[in-house]
Amino acid sequence: MSVVEYQVGAGAYGVVADLDGGAWTTLVSSGRLARVDRDGRVRHVDLGAAQSRPMALAQGPDGALWFSRGDDRIGRLDRSGNLSCFPLAPGSSPYGVCAGPDGAVWFTLLNADRVGRVTPDGGVEEFDLPLSGAFPSAIAAGPDGALWFTLHRADALGRITVDGSVALHPLPARGAGPVGVHGGADAVWFTEIGAGRVGRLRPGGAVEEFALPDPGSRPHAVVATPDGGCWATLWGSGSAVRLDADGAVVTAVDFGADSEPHGLALADDGSLWVALERGALARVDPRSASHGGSGPVR
Repeated sequence: MSVVEYQVGAGAYGVVADLDGGAWTTLVSSGRLARVDRDGRVRHVDLGAAQSRPMALAQGPDGALWFSRGDDRIGRLDRSGNLSCFPLAPGSSPYGVCAGPDGAVWFTLLNADRVGRVTPDGGVEEFDLPLSGAFPSAIAAGPDGALWFTLHRADALGRITVDGSVALHPLPARGAGPVGVHGGADAVWFTEIGAGRVGRLRPGGAVEEFALPDPGSRPHAVVATPDGGCWATLWGSGSAVRLDADGAVVTAVDFGADSEPHGLALADDGSLWVALERGALARVDPRSASHGGSGPVR
């Protein structure tokens, strides 16, 4: 396995693998986006607002890059490099973003107990959740044509259809604190940052939970793999792990105690991109037997 880190700037947080073999990350600390191309070259896009705090991001159905901003906006960067943003209610705190099956981009509002959608032309619609103070966090398209999201403070998963119908799926134990979520071919995977577990829910089925070797590892983000398993970042232990379809940890990658891994994305070639908040975007290639060092600094 090879691991190469590319220095992109402090505060690397969200990740998406793009259509051209590279990857994008948000830089929360500086109000910028960074891209590493397939040859390892790094470039930055300044959002023009140092305190904009870009967080999660996703490739939209329109081919543009969409991202949440801590200044209560949803941002969009098209493939020609044009930036735009769509303002939301003050204090609503958008966080999770994902492409929906309806051609829109869906998002969560941490402080407003709502889930919303925005169309490429800027039309925004929001849907109230039946809980107060639930802290809706990550969101992902599920295998059933609905959107699934974590309710961090309610210890639950939520499901919303494209017409706005909401259902809640409580987790078995209190204190789970779900954060990351991602839809696989037949299941929704999620992390329990408070309990040191990774979970899986097949639509129409029961919740399965898989304990990690270190209960204090603080699993954060998750991405489903084609073989029925998943990768997850472990914020508390500076690493990432791959679980197989039975929920067993079969691979671990150590980035160091101070790395603070957050977002991750699986590329079409099977490599894994991981955002390290200390200032790097790491590319993990499970197919290679060699271990790489740090990549170029640009």
